[in-house]
Amino acid sequence: MSLQNPDEVVTRALLRQIAVPGLEKPAALITLDNGHDHTKPNSFGPAGLASLDEAITAALAADPAFIAVTGKPYIFCVGADITGVPLIQNREQAVELGRLGHRIFARLRDCAVPTFAFVNGAAMGGGLELALHCHYRTVSGGAAALALPEVGIGLVPGWGGTQLLPDLIGIAGAAQVILQNPLTQKTLRPAQARELGIADELFAPADFLERSLEWAAGVVRGAVTVERPEVDREMWDGVLFFARHALDEKLHGAVPAANRALDLLALAKDADFATGTAAEDEALADLIMGEELRSSLYSFDLVQRRAKRPAGAPDPALAREVTKVGIVGAGLMASQLALLFLRRLQVPVVLTDLDQARVDKGVAYVHAQVDKLVGKGRLDEGTAAKLRGLVSGSVDKSVFADADFVIEAVFENLEIKKQVWAELEKIVSPEAILATNTSSLSVTAMAADLEHPQRVVGVHFFNPVSVMPLVEIVRAERTDDVALATAFAVGKKLRKSCVLVKDAPSFVVNRLLTRFLGETFAAVDAGTPLEVANTALDPLGLPMRPLTLLTMVGPAVALHVAETLHAAFPDRFAVSPNLARVVESGKPLTDRDGEIDPEVAALFEVGSAPLTAEEVRQRALDALAREVRLMLDEGVVAQPQDIDLCMILGAGWPFHLGGVTPYLDRTGTSESVTGGRFLPRGAASLPA
Repeated sequence: MSLQNPDEVVTRALLRQIAVPGLEKPAALITLDNGHDHTKPNSFGPAGLASLDEAITAALAADPAFIAVTGKPYIFCVGADITGVPLIQNREQAVELGRLGHRIFARLRDCAVPTFAFVNGAAMGGGLELALHCHYRTVSGGAAALALPEVGIGLVPGWGGTQLLPDLIGIAGAAQVILQNPLTQKTLRPAQARELGIADELFAPADFLERSLEWAAGVVRGAVTVERPEVDREMWDGVLFFARHALDEKLHGAVPAANRALDLLALAKDADFATGTAAEDEALADLIMGEELRSSLYSFDLVQRRAKRPAGAPDPALAREVTKVGIVGAGLMASQLALLFLRRLQVPVVLTDLDQARVDKGVAYVHAQVDKLVGKGRLDEGTAAKLRGLVSGSVDKSVFADADFVIEAVFENLEIKKQVWAELEKIVSPEAILATNTSSLSVTAMAADLEHPQRVVGVHFFNPVSVMPLVEIVRAERTDDVALATAFAVGKKLRKSCVLVKDAPSFVVNRLLTRFLGETFAAVDAGTPLEVANTALDPLGLPMRPLTLLTMVGPAVALHVAETLHAAFPDRFAVSPNLARVVESGKPLTDRDGEIDPEVAALFEVGSAPLTAEEVRQRALDALAREVRLMLDEGVVAQPQDIDLCMILGAGWPFHLGGVTPYLDRTGTSESVTGGRFLPRGAASLPA
C-alpha cells in the first residue's frame, strides 16, 4: 500500500554536525527545508517524513552530544501536507498515515540522546507535534504562529498532540490549544507558548540558533535545569466536562472532530502512550474519510489561495500611492477605521465630523486603543508615540485637500452621502480616491452627480473592523480601474481579504444573511415560538444563533438593510413588523448569553401557522439557494467560490460545511430549488 503523493513538495531533513562550545562531541542539527522561501512553508508528506527518518538514523550513527531539529528562515513546519489527503482512497491508508508519523516522531521521544526542537518560526499541526516529541523546546520571539489547528478543519492532532500536550502543560491549557483556539481561529504567540509551558525558553530572533545551541549545551552538561510543574490530574475530568458542555452549546454536535478530540484528551489522563496514539490513528482515519474534512479543505483553500488572488481585480500597478487618509465621520465605525489605517499604513489619518466634541471623541478612541496595544505588549512605546502623532481631527473638511484616499462612514442615508461627496469633490485633488463604507446603498447612485464619478469605489468593512477579515470592494457603473486597483492595494496593506462585487443592493454578505435569517423572523411572524425559530439552524453549527447575531449587528441596522432590499426585491425580502417593534423599543433581542429578553418577546404579534424547527431550517436553506442563484445570474460576483469566500470571512459560515454553495449542492437543496448544482460534482472535494 503506497502513500506517495507525486505532487508533494518534499521537505528535506538536512543534517549537519556542529561543534558546540563546552561539549566534547558535536551536535547533530537537522534543518527542515523544502527549498522554497517562507511563502511556501515546510510541510510533511510521506517523502518528507521518510527524509526525516533517514536524517535521524544518520544523526544517531554519528554519536552526537544531542540532536536538534529546526526549520528554514521564518518557518519550522506547518504540519501535514494536506494536498495529499484527497489521494487517500481507503481507511487503511488513512490509518497508515497516522502510524507513519507516530513511528518517526517517536524516535525523537524515545531517543537515548537528548533531543531538542529549536522552533525558529511558524509551527503548526504536525510541525508542533514534532516539537512536542523532543525532550526540550526553545522558541523564537519571531515565530509567527504556533498552533494545533486540526479541529478547525475537521481533523484532530493525529501525531501525538492529544496525548503529549496535556501531559506537558495540563488539561486546561491543552483544551485551549486543541479545541478553543482552532474553533475561534486563534494561534499562540511565542510568549504565550513559553508561558503555557510548551516552550522551555524564548530567545530573540536575531541570534536564536546560537542562543538555542548554547542553552542546549547547558542542558546536556547539567548546567541548565529544566523544571516543569507536575500536571494536576484531579481537575482533568471537570475541565473536560465543562469543555464538552461549551461545545454542545456552541456547535450542537455539528463538528465531529471536536468531540473526537475531547475523547482523546480524556484518554490521555490515564492511558499509556501507545494506547493513546493508537486511538489517534483510528480517529484520524475516521475523520480523513469523513465529509467534514473534505468540506473544510475546500474552505481552507478559498481562504488561503483564492483570497490572496481576488478574481477580477485590476493590475496592481494601476494603484495610486496613499500617503494620507481622510475619514468622514468620527463615530465608532469611523474611529475603528482610523485605527486600522493608522496601524497598517502608518500615514497621517484625519477624521472630520459636525462638531468638535465628536471629533475629539473619535481621536480619543484611537489614542485609547493604541494605549491598550502598548499595555498588551503588541506595540512598543516608540511606535505608539508615532501613531498618536499621525492621527488628528477637524470640523473643517479642508484638511482633506492633500489626502489621497478619503472614506466616508456617515449615517446610512443616500442623500446624506451624496451631499458629503458633493462637498468633498470641491476640496480634494482630482486624483484622490473617494471610498464609501456603505453596507447596502447604491454606490452608482451615490456618485451620479459628481464631476468625476469614476474615482468613487465601495469599500465595505465589517464590524468589528479589527477582527473581521473581509472587505467587499464594490465596482459602481463608472468606477475606473485606478480607483479599483487602489482599493485592492489598500485592502491588502490593511491585511484584509478583498472580494470584487457588483454594485447591487446590499452586495453579498448582507443580502444573503438578510434573506437567510429573514426566514427566522418570517417563521416567528407566522406563529412559530421564538425559541423554536431561533434554534432551528443549530444543526448547521453556525457561530451564533439568528437573534444573537441580530443583537450584535443591531436591530436598527438589520431593519434598514431589510427595508433597502425590500425596496429592490419586494417579492423576496419582507420587512417584519415584529423587527420594527424591536427597533422601536430600543432594546436588544438577547442578552450577552444569547438568552431572549422576555420583555422584548412580549412585543411580538404572531400568527396562527407555526412551523417546526425542520421546516424553518429548510425554508432558510431554500431561500439561500434561490438568492445565490439569482446573484450569480446577475453577476454580483464572478463565481460561486466568491460567494463562499464572502460568507466564510464575512458571516462566519463554518469551515466544516465547506462553503455555502457546496453545502447546498451536497444536501440536494440546489437542485430541488434551482434545478441545478452550483459547482460541478467533485469540485469541492479537492483543493483548487
